[in-house]
Amino acid sequence: MTKTAVFVAGVLFSLAAIAGCNQTSNTNSNANANRETIGTRTEPTATATATPGYSEEQAREERERAKANKETVGQSLEDAWVHAKVVAKLIGDTQTPERKINVDVVEGAVTLRGQVDTAEGKTEAERLAKETDGVKSVKNELKVVPAKTANSNAKSTTANSNKPAATKTKTP
Repeated sequence: MTKTAVFVAGVLFSLAAIAGCNQTSNTNSNANANRETIGTRTEPTATATATPGYSEEQAREERERAKANKETVGQSLEDAWVHAKVVAKLIGDTQTPERKINVDVVEGAVTLRGQVDTAEGKTEAERLAKETDGVKSVKNELKVVPAKTANSNAKSTTANSNKPAATKTKTP
């Protein structure tokens, strides 16, 4: 498998694990509901983070994937979660060549680095990042570098093959 396929599989695995962690158990609620004393029932408390069910282990794995791709992710759970979401959005969008785009996230600030084929791809990558929950700002450092087409390579090869070969002749 290619590095991109391995990375995509890792991101999808992380997102699936995150989705699974968002399911809650009714065990405590049922136990509390069975108590006869009204004043002893405990209510679930809201989490302090905007990343429900995202674990420190998942954040560590996301940081490792980012590091392998020469990307930077801050030490907070939120930064790792934002990185995973932005990368997943870029992978899922046909206008953005995700593996040519590095995504750095530190304290909610996203920096996009790398190359895209079109100005539209650059704009789309920035839009996707800005629309991601948890993103505070986006710095777009992407460079537009048009891809070489097969036709332009074929023309240069054909042009060179039409040139007559230089020959040396001996003079008497």
